[in-house]
Amino acid sequence: MLLPGLPVLRAPRASAEERAAGKVLFEHTWQPHDPMAHGDGLGPVFNARSCVECHFQGGVGGGGDNPHNVLAFEAHPTRDRPEVKGGLIHKFAVENKYFEGRGSLREFFPIVPNGVRIDNGCYVLTLDFDPVRTETVNTTALFGAGWIDRISGKGILHDYRKRVLARLGRELQADFGGIGPGRPRVLPDGRVGKFGWKAQFATLEDFVAAACANEIGLGNPRMDQAKPWVRAGYPDVERDLDREQFRSLVAFVDTLPRPSEVLPDDPAGRAQAERGKALFGSIGCAACHRPEIDGVAGLYSDFLLHRLTDPGEGGYGGRKQSVEIPLPEEHPRPEEWKTPPLWGVADSAPYFHDGQSPTLKDAILRHHGDAEVVTETYRGLPNQDQEAILAFLKTLKAPADAAPVPPAPTPTRDLARADRSRR
Repeated sequence: MLLPGLPVLRAPRASAEERAAGKVLFEHTWQPHDPMAHGDGLGPVFNARSCVECHFQGGVGGGGDNPHNVLAFEAHPTRDRPEVKGGLIHKFAVENKYFEGRGSLREFFPIVPNGVRIDNGCYVLTLDFDPVRTETVNTTALFGAGWIDRISGKGILHDYRKRVLARLGRELQADFGGIGPGRPRVLPDGRVGKFGWKAQFATLEDFVAAACANEIGLGNPRMDQAKPWVRAGYPDVERDLDREQFRSLVAFVDTLPRPSEVLPDDPAGRAQAERGKALFGSIGCAACHRPEIDGVAGLYSDFLLHRLTDPGEGGYGGRKQSVEIPLPEEHPRPEEWKTPPLWGVADSAPYFHDGQSPTLKDAILRHHGDAEVVTETYRGLPNQDQEAILAFLKTLKAPADAAPVPPAPTPTRDLARADRSRR
C-alpha cells in the first residue's frame, strides 16, 4: 500500500538577503557578455531578456500574455533515432547566423520516407513521416511555486491511486461515466513531475534551471545554456550563473507569495461565488482541479496528465495509423496535458496551454477528451449557474502582496536590430 506523504505544514522560507539577491536576478535585463554573468550572458538564442519580461501578470512572478508565448517542439522517435528529443524554437538570437526556425530543425530531424502506415480497413496507405511536432506554449504564473515544490510525489500518487480504486468500484456497479483518473508522469529517475505543461520537471529547482538555460540562455549549475539548432554551431562557455546566484534565484521564486480566494464584499456577489464553488465540485470540475493536495489548500490541481483533446483531432479522421517506432508508453501523448493549478486564475488570462482561450468560459468549453462529460454538463446548465461558476473562478486572485513589475528597459541597439531581422 502506498502511504501518503507528510502534509505541507510550513511556508517556504529564505533569508531576506537571499530573496533580495534573487529578485535582482529575476528582474535583471540580460545582455550579451553581461557583467553579472560568468559566461557569455544573454543567448546565444533566447525568448526573453529577463524572467519578469514573461512573468508579470498580477505582479513579479505572474503569468504572461500571448505575445510572450514560446514555440516548443518534440521530435518523435525514428528507426535511426529511437529516443524522443525536444526543445524550443527560439524567437531571438545574438547573431543572425544563430536564428532558428522549423527549416533549421529539418537538418537534425529529417522526414522519414514511408514512415507512417494508415490502415482504413479496406486499404493500407503509406505516407512520409514528419517526426517534428510543434506547440505554442503560454507562460504560467509562479505564485505559490514553493508550496507546490513541497507537495510530495507520494502524496500525488496516493491521491491518484485512491481515484483509480474509486473508479474501479463504480465500474463494478456498471457505472462507466465520469472522468478518467488521468495518470502521473513518473520521470526516468522515479520522481513525479509537477512543473511544466507536460509535468516534465519534478522540482522547482529543475524548472528554474531549465527556464534560465532555455528561455534566456543562462547556463547554470543544473543545466547548460541552450545551443542553437543550426549548423553554425556554438562554442562551449563558462556557466553564466554561479552556484550562489542560482541558489538565490531559486529562493526568490520559492518564496513568491501564494494566491488566495477573495470573495466579493457585496452579499449578492458573495452568494453567487459560493454557489459557483459548490457547482464547480458537483459537476465534476474538481475531479481534476482538486482543491487540496498533500495539505496545500486552494490550488485546484491534481498534477496528473489528462487528455484534453481527442487523439484523432488533426490526424487522419479516426483511421488507424502506426509508425516504425512508437512513443514510449510513459511519455505524454500530444493530447495529454498536466492539470494546471487554478489559484490566481482570475489574473492570468489568456488560458489553456497555448493561450488561445481568451476567457475562462472559452477555456471551460474547450475541454474535450477526458473532460468531455464535464464540458457537456456545463453546457447544459442554466445561464445563471454557468455565470456562478465563472464568478467563483474570478475569486481566485493573484496575491495582493506580489511585488510591482518594474518598468521595461529599452533594448540595446544591436539586439533591437536582431529582433527586426527576425521578424
